[in-house]
Amino acid sequence: MLQRPRRNRKSPAIRNLVREVSLCAKDLIYPLFVHEDAEDVAIASMPGCTRWSIEGLVKEAGEAHALGVPAVVIFPAVPEEKKNSTGDESYNPHGLIPRALKALKSAHPTLCVITDVALDPYNSDGHDGIVQVRSDGEVEILNDETLEVLCKQALSHAAAGADIVSPSDMMDGRVGALREALDAAGFADVSILSYTAKYASAYYGPFRGALDSAPKAGDKKTYQMDYANVREAIREVILDEDEGADMVMVKPAGAYLDIIAKLRENTMLPIAAYQVSGEYLMIKSAADAGWLDEKAIVLESLTAIKRAGADLILTYYAKQVAKWEREA
Repeated sequence: MLQRPRRNRKSPAIRNLVREVSLCAKDLIYPLFVHEDAEDVAIASMPGCTRWSIEGLVKEAGEAHALGVPAVVIFPAVPEEKKNSTGDESYNPHGLIPRALKALKSAHPTLCVITDVALDPYNSDGHDGIVQVRSDGEVEILNDETLEVLCKQALSHAAAGADIVSPSDMMDGRVGALREALDAAGFADVSILSYTAKYASAYYGPFRGALDSAPKAGDKKTYQMDYANVREAIREVILDEDEGADMVMVKPAGAYLDIIAKLRENTMLPIAAYQVSGEYLMIKSAADAGWLDEKAIVLESLTAIKRAGADLILTYYAKQVAKWEREA
């Protein structure tokens, strides 16, 4: 035989030489949860993850950064008494996220800090936008009114030191509105990582438990995307590019590798993909039960996401992957 493909697989050295995709810590963004309490609290719905105090957040982010993880994205768990129907706490300059930002940037100047821009952690209705109940009793999310609040939220994050703001709300026109507001306020250097193709997915359940942010009524299908659709994602990425996005995202990641690949064909922008809480929990639960090799399945799943075309991956395993990389 002239053709023996196995020759390129015969040893670890040769396999490494011809490997087409490499995964490393610098590809990863570490999602972290922060709350107002002084104590760090384990998250029941996401074993191995924590609601951090600001002090604990700074320590955890610093450890991950020292291992080679370049960026974190922070999500707030907001007390019920600070929530209202218009999410006013989202742009409080003395709120939880601005204080966490200042602490992180002071302690770790070279760490890239990303913030989530959406109303669901602050909204008493649990939605990503302002809710109006129609005369027929149906819940309607007000798009343009929500944009005004999102701009205030992004500006408060930028003023506190955010490197990147990341709108996850899926309102129409929000990237353009945020870019215009940031530029007008002198924050032209603050980047926008848009949740471009965020699907209405059942994989988000554990995350909503972590933040107590599930909708009180209705669902998110009128603004998050139908998981049956591909062409719609291409439309969204074209719009986000036109509106000034610096990076785009697909969420979830593992069940949407085809979407990542399709966006890779249709944009020159960096693509991020979010290995979400449900993906994390399935791996974690199976590994804890002894049914899967945790390290092997994590590295395989993350490499598959990168192979599909993602440049950046948001994963709760970021710190652990960085540790494994150091140990290799």
